[in-house]
Amino acid sequence: MLIANERRDRLELLAQVVHELGHEVIAREIYVKEVGAVTARERPDVALVGLGLSSEHALDLIAEIVREAFCPVIALLSAKDPAYVREAAKRGVFAYIVDGSPEELQSAIDITLQRFAEYHSLQGAFGRRAMIEQAKGILMARHAIDADKAFDMLRDHSQHNGRRLVDVAEAVVDSHLLLLPTAEERPLTPGRALAD
Repeated sequence: MLIANERRDRLELLAQVVHELGHEVIAREIYVKEVGAVTARERPDVALVGLGLSSEHALDLIAEIVREAFCPVIALLSAKDPAYVREAAKRGVFAYIVDGSPEELQSAIDITLQRFAEYHSLQGAFGRRAMIEQAKGILMARHAIDADKAFDMLRDHSQHNGRRLVDVAEAVVDSHLLLLPTAEERPLTPGRALAD
């Protein structure tokens, strides 16, 4: 876990609670300009960001961690602050907890890890779907076929070669860029000048 707060004394207190819950604190950070690099280097499972004296400082910590997109962020508050929670949500926190017990913190960690895993799974599914759609479009243009026939081509190639469908689609998309005609190879059209 990464813990971040502008107050070093609060970092130490939180580190002790996290350790007692059975988690490892792999990084502690108080500086906004350092937290992004620390997040990228250490790749924590979760980041806990405490609200210290300055809400802007805490919000900047959250923004830097989220920008690295390696882990979910839980905002820790000592008192209810709806305006801060709204701003933290805009910056990408997955959860927040208000001056809770260690058990409540553990519950927040468990829920956040589950939701983050679901989020990444969904992102991956969208990415795979987009790759397959792009490959279908390339095959449709190349072979003058409809979407169903293009999908059948991808699926058949996948099955006959023992490769995942998304891997075949990715190969089509990657190789398509290599197979595009160069400017010299493109035929002249009425609207295209010789010095195109």
